[in-house]
Amino acid sequence: MADSVSEPAPPAPLALQLATLSYLVDALQRGVLTLDVLRERGDRFLEHLTAGKPPLLDFAYETLVDGRTLPQPCNYQLLRIVPPAGTRVVASQRPIVIVDPRAGHGPGIGGFKPDSEIGVALRQGHPVYFVAFQPEPVDGQTLADVARAEAAFIDAVRARHPRAPHPAVLANCQAGWALAGLAAVDQRIRGPLVLNGAPLSYWSGSPQQNPMRYAGGVLGGAWLAALASDLSGDRFDGAWLVQNFESLNLANTLWGKLYHLYADVDGERERFLQFERWWGGYFRMTGEEIEAIVENLFIGNRLARGELVVEGRAVDLRAIEAPMVIFSSWGDNITPPQQALDWIIDVWGHEDAIAAADRTIVYLLHPGIGHLGIFVGAAVAKREHAQIINALDQVDALAPGLYEMTITARDGGDAPTQAATALATADAAPADAQVTRAATTQLQALEVHFAPRRVDDIRALNADGRRDEALFGNVARLSEANMQAYRQWLQPLVRAVGSPQLGEWLRWLHPLRQQHLALSSLSPGAPLLAGLAALARTQRKPVDPANPWLAWEHLFSQNITQGLDQLGWLRDTATAQWVSQAYGPHGLFGLPALFRTEGKA
Repeated sequence: MADSVSEPAPPAPLALQLATLSYLVDALQRGVLTLDVLRERGDRFLEHLTAGKPPLLDFAYETLVDGRTLPQPCNYQLLRIVPPAGTRVVASQRPIVIVDPRAGHGPGIGGFKPDSEIGVALRQGHPVYFVAFQPEPVDGQTLADVARAEAAFIDAVRARHPRAPHPAVLANCQAGWALAGLAAVDQRIRGPLVLNGAPLSYWSGSPQQNPMRYAGGVLGGAWLAALASDLSGDRFDGAWLVQNFESLNLANTLWGKLYHLYADVDGERERFLQFERWWGGYFRMTGEEIEAIVENLFIGNRLARGELVVEGRAVDLRAIEAPMVIFSSWGDNITPPQQALDWIIDVWGHEDAIAAADRTIVYLLHPGIGHLGIFVGAAVAKREHAQIINALDQVDALAPGLYEMTITARDGGDAPTQAATALATADAAPADAQVTRAATTQLQALEVHFAPRRVDDIRALNADGRRDEALFGNVARLSEANMQAYRQWLQPLVRAVGSPQLGEWLRWLHPLRQQHLALSSLSPGAPLLAGLAALARTQRKPVDPANPWLAWEHLFSQNITQGLDQLGWLRDTATAQWVSQAYGPHGLFGLPALFRTEGKA
């Protein structure tokens, strides 16, 4: 089925027997070691939980402001990143404030490895600050409370660097729309605002690229989020959001992730455990927070449409005075470029309007990195994030208007190769100095260009047009009707039954937590597994890469991956077609007077 792996020719009988024995020994050892890595994953999950789920950063830090001490308390906090030994930070350089997403996981994605947003900013000499959050929200916490805390954090950073340019804010995923909303109502964000993989136009996209947007139509709107938080005593479990992300890619979730570990368990162990520690750290929200997010953004798309009102104030994205840099990728099936950029069409309509309002908007498109790769990919950190941070002063100085940012190798050379060569040929110098020298060489080997663009260029990114967005308007109307019915008839009963104690019980029954516990050291078979793994490590005999059975294994894996990809495609296609039929003119909303509001006050 796969062209990339050819069927191996059968060797001589004796050689085949030896190859078979070697492969079986290696396969058995890899299997035991893989199970032991999963046991370690469960143990690290429990250790992180016992430690209070601190931010998973690869850098030392100190807490400057705890949001729980503010007049309107919330569970957010401002951290100062302590520069590693040998890293020179200049206090008068523009401070960088990195805000991590609160979308089910805990904080750390912006800096849990050296090559990250934090790492590249430190290597360029910037003071770096990080906005994190606690596992549990403060009782009664709202999104407005979080916004006030983030504004206070930016004030605190500005006060620490009075002679530096205004802080730049790098907001990842969910934090992107949150900071965009804050910048629209609070002008304290004056430095560049960088939105990485941040959705602002939730109805935009294509059926093939981001099927997640159809989920609201299948589930009947936002009422299930309210039900889940009411059952748990006003707490929404972020594990449900993580499960939604995992369901997008069946091949990776059900096979690819674990096979990748199994195929190279000797080399992949630490990388797998590092990522899974963050991926398995599930944080919670208040019911008000998740309901506001689902109703206003996921389902209602009110931010891009200019209909979002927070505490009586309209959130108008045209009011953002800070220069904006929007980074998205064509390989992102959670926040594709349409969801990251189409708000510019809806809010501004024409590039001349952007310039006339004295606004600057820059966008950068990656050809293929996935959603998580935008934040955790080392190559993306060293190229895109490093160049964005390096070009912030240029962005600040651009004439008002709409631009596309492109990154190219200087003089046609290959920048990563040049940087690697510079590091390899460096004379005997401290490791930190070598890393800094290589990073500087890589920056110098790349060129950044800002090309003026028209709003029509963004329209052209919608290959399928935007006709299906009318469907999501109907989904929003049904969601409002369902939420009204839920709040009137079911919510009082559910809240009478629900409690924090029930929420704890439901939390530990969640399948994602159970998979961590099942193979942790709490399992009865864990001591036996640990012993077998220790024996496998001492007797380890990796198979020859040319072994014909290993080629067959790879072929088998590719076939499974292709089958699961096809199954996922069929599921997504059927979902899109069902939503189109149900919410289109010949479906539910084609019926006369049903949910219609025309002519009503």
